Amino acid sequence: MQTNAGFFEEKKLDPSRDIKLLRQLFPYMRPYRLMLFLSIVMAMGITLLDLSLPYITKIAIDRYIVPRTGIQIPNAAEIRFLTVDISVRETADIVQRYPELFTVSGSSARIAYNQLTKLSQKDIQTLRKLDISGITLLSAVFLGIIILDFLFNFFQQVIMEYTGQKIMHDFRMKLFTHIQDMPITYFNQNPVARLVTRTTNDVQNMQDMFTSVIAFVFKDLFLLGGITIILINMNLRLAMIAFIVLPAVIFFSIYYSKQARNAFRIIRTKTAEINTHFSETITGMKVIQLFRQEASNYRKFCKTNHEYYQAGMQQVHVFAIFMPVIEILGITAVAIIIYFGGVRVLSDQITIGGLTAFIAYMKMFFRPIRDIAEKYNILQNAMSSAERLFQILEDTDKDAPRLTCETGLSDQIAEAPLTVISSLEARDICFGYIKDEPVLKNVFFYMNAGDTLAVVGPTGSGKTTLMNLITRFYTPDSGQILINGRDIQSISSEQIRTGIALVTQDPFLFSETIRENILHGSRDVSKINLEKVLEAAHCKELIEKLPHGSETLLSEGGASISSGERQLISIARAFARNPELIILDEATSYIDSQTEQKIQQALTNLMTGRTAIIIAHRLSTARLANQILVMKKGRIIESGTHESLMTRKGFYYMLNQMEKIQ
Repeated sequence: MQTNAGFFEEKKLDPSRDIKLLRQLFPYMRPYRLMLFLSIVMAMGITLLDLSLPYITKIAIDRYIVPRTGIQIPNAAEIRFLTVDISVRETADIVQRYPELFTVSGSSARIAYNQLTKLSQKDIQTLRKLDISGITLLSAVFLGIIILDFLFNFFQQVIMEYTGQKIMHDFRMKLFTHIQDMPITYFNQNPVARLVTRTTNDVQNMQDMFTSVIAFVFKDLFLLGGITIILINMNLRLAMIAFIVLPAVIFFSIYYSKQARNAFRIIRTKTAEINTHFSETITGMKVIQLFRQEASNYRKFCKTNHEYYQAGMQQVHVFAIFMPVIEILGITAVAIIIYFGGVRVLSDQITIGGLTAFIAYMKMFFRPIRDIAEKYNILQNAMSSAERLFQILEDTDKDAPRLTCETGLSDQIAEAPLTVISSLEARDICFGYIKDEPVLKNVFFYMNAGDTLAVVGPTGSGKTTLMNLITRFYTPDSGQILINGRDIQSISSEQIRTGIALVTQDPFLFSETIRENILHGSRDVSKINLEKVLEAAHCKELIEKLPHGSETLLSEGGASISSGERQLISIARAFARNPELIILDEATSYIDSQTEQKIQQALTNLMTGRTAIIIAHRLSTARLANQILVMKKGRIIESGTHESLMTRKGFYYMLNQMEKIQ
């Protein structure tokens, strides 16, 4: 079988897909739209609170600290006066002590601000008691707004984290289900590490988008809009002067966003390649060390790692330039305001409080621009990940319901549930993993329930491929495989595989207990029945010598036990399913003679009363079959019983003779 799992090339990404990707993400956000809406409402509240702070500062300065009350004298600057109520005894006493500084008019008196320095500190505080009370009140309001702002930010962050976690939980489950339903051909073309990277790193990047971008971008946009409106209302001409730098901000934002997107795309690709290389290195460590390929493998990884480093530096370079540029433009805008605003303060066109608030709003104006740039950084990272993830989800090469020319039926509308396998037939099967390179050619066979069919032949003759077609791991290029006279393409893969157990030459065991490995897909097996399964599969001796018996935890791939013990456990797993059809794929190829005897006994028990297909290099098991198929170069060249084939003295006879010599 040929695959390209060792090498893969990422599909080319479409740079214009952002809007489409966001539309594709919307169904995952729909169940949590109320939470998202609440977060956006809170963002609006945060914006209003932030916008109120500079205005409170303006009120404090213009009304209480430096009130704009005075008399304009021709050809002279305006003289500002503090007016006090002399009906208050303490105030009246101060006026009487400094009659030369006050001008009395009815129940009030006034004093020029530039004369206040001639009074004592205590007298000044007495005269400005109302101003101090006003500042105290505004300070309390200011503090209250800050506390509310903190609470709103806190709850918005919690809501967005919760929502992002839930959305990505659903998305990860969708992705996992999709990958799990893909046919074996898909995994031949996609390295494990690449798929792991997609379901971990890329999903995490998308989660960052939900938790850090969506609601906060709304907040920043609201803030920008609110500041713009306030600045225009405060002083239109000064606002227009300050906005001179905006075209440069927009230009740099668009230019560097494109550069950032390219960098993130390369980073995502190189991350998958690094994970793939790591995975292959760890899996093939014995081969690498045995053939002394450490240096060569190091150079290959060094090349990939350096490409990742270059992409990361490109990203850093982009934002190392972009962020300072935005900072410089923001400082430039503030400098322009200080100059033109200062001139207007001196000419009494705006107040000191107004200029202070204007500067504060302008500095605040560039804060959301910087935030949006940072969020755009995250968004670009997330979009590059989303492209990869949706490429997987959009892959239609799934083991999904398919219509067939013969029956016109799909998996969902099969004629009737498959309850018993009474016959199995192959009609003129042709198949190849690669186009125009057939592995099977015009294969025919027929067997009834209870028959044992053996398939023998040299390596590469197509034996295992035939089994992959029977279990619907692959679909024939032409011809039909029929169960009970029905094309298996009209029967769901779930129904087919429920009645089949496969024992391979190198069985895979999970990092679970022996009991859990045996009961995969057979959770309803009772403790008594499990004992019978272990006994029939000759696993009792293995279980008894382990410290925790059937609850012994196996290492990855069952590496902590021998290959023969793994084979016995896989036979027990087949027993637990109580299948109708048993497929044995080179089940004793790598086993020593003593262990082979146990396995042969277990296999004999397993095949008793069941339909069985045996693939074997060793012909001792094949002799027990009702029918033997002899394959060579993808074709069946002989068929019959052991005795009839030996009598013919053909290819099968030659294989037997060669086995005796060995």
